[in-house]
Amino acid sequence: MSAGRWYGVAGAAVGEWRDRLVALSHSLHDEPEVAFAEHASAAKLAELMRSAGFKVTEGVCALPTALTAEYGDGDLTVGLCAEYDALPGIGHGCGHNVICAIAAGAAIGLKAVVDRYGFRVKLLGTPAEEIGGGKQLMVERGAFDDVTVAMMAHPGPIDTAGVRDSTQACTRFEVTYRGRPAHAAGAPWDGVNAADAATVAQVAIGLLRQQVPPRSRIAGFVRSGGAVTNIIPEVSVLDYEVRAPDIDQLDALRRRVRDCFTAGATATGAEVSFRQAGPDYADLRNDPWLMETYGAHLADFGRTAVVLPLGANSASTDMGNVSHVVPSIHPMIALRGAEAMPHTHEFTVAARTTAADEAVIDGANLLARTAIDLARNSTRRAMYVSAR
Repeated sequence: MSAGRWYGVAGAAVGEWRDRLVALSHSLHDEPEVAFAEHASAAKLAELMRSAGFKVTEGVCALPTALTAEYGDGDLTVGLCAEYDALPGIGHGCGHNVICAIAAGAAIGLKAVVDRYGFRVKLLGTPAEEIGGGKQLMVERGAFDDVTVAMMAHPGPIDTAGVRDSTQACTRFEVTYRGRPAHAAGAPWDGVNAADAATVAQVAIGLLRQQVPPRSRIAGFVRSGGAVTNIIPEVSVLDYEVRAPDIDQLDALRRRVRDCFTAGATATGAEVSFRQAGPDYADLRNDPWLMETYGAHLADFGRTAVVLPLGANSASTDMGNVSHVVPSIHPMIALRGAEAMPHTHEFTVAARTTAADEAVIDGANLLARTAIDLARNSTRRAMYVSAR
């Protein structure tokens, strides 16, 4: 039977579940939950996958909102990553409701063909992508050990399928200065000003920015820095992140930024401490063959990939961590007609439109076709299987 016939079988399964997949996307959008608190979202995905005939395991990797849904058997395991955490104050401004429904749809489409090609489908419900690095925690705890390739598709204003498309490595941390309070008018010389330490550090970072590589980023804010004007601030707390093109450059820039915070402590006499806010995010490495295969199917859905300049994507994702251990792809699928960029209120609106619903179905079919092509290609399949 030709590949086109099996694309049709998978597509028919996706079509049969279209209303339920779109309903899942809408329901997640209507009830946004932030990192590690996606209890209702994970439950909705688990319920859908059970009803589709998958073996569902909730709370995997000691993460209450992580799950797996598995079907089939064979030497090849296709991993499909489903994200469902939202952004504080913005909701699904990154379209994770769409990502989740795409992954579920792709898994359901592939379930219809696994017996023909003897492979296994494993959907991984991965919490805390926005902050917290859920995928890295699942990598460390073995969830990807049996996965041969991993795939997902992320909504955006354009379609992409560039082999060299990447994301930035990222680290996030909390900085706390502790000083000594004093009366700001009566005896300010007795105090150690923790807020001043934060100011010195931010000035140093501002000067550092002019000398960092063009694709690096430093961002942050002061979460607390005093309570009233007549008391020298005893504690100040800052949240910061550093981004760079890859892990090696991230490590180098992180050291320089930490030195700026140490300078604030040295200048004021305050004590400084650092707390990592979650796992580092690695740069994304798209697998060339998988991405080219994905891109070859775009035209069948009236889509054309936009070629991005090298290094154009300054976002970060924990899918980058997965891509360092498992051949992976993370293309962008367009919400056609949307102009807003993710992480905006406008994109939140776009993620619950007919264009978003269309992206759910197209994305599910595109990932399913990519997996079918791998399963059918005995040479390529053996190469990936042996590499694991």
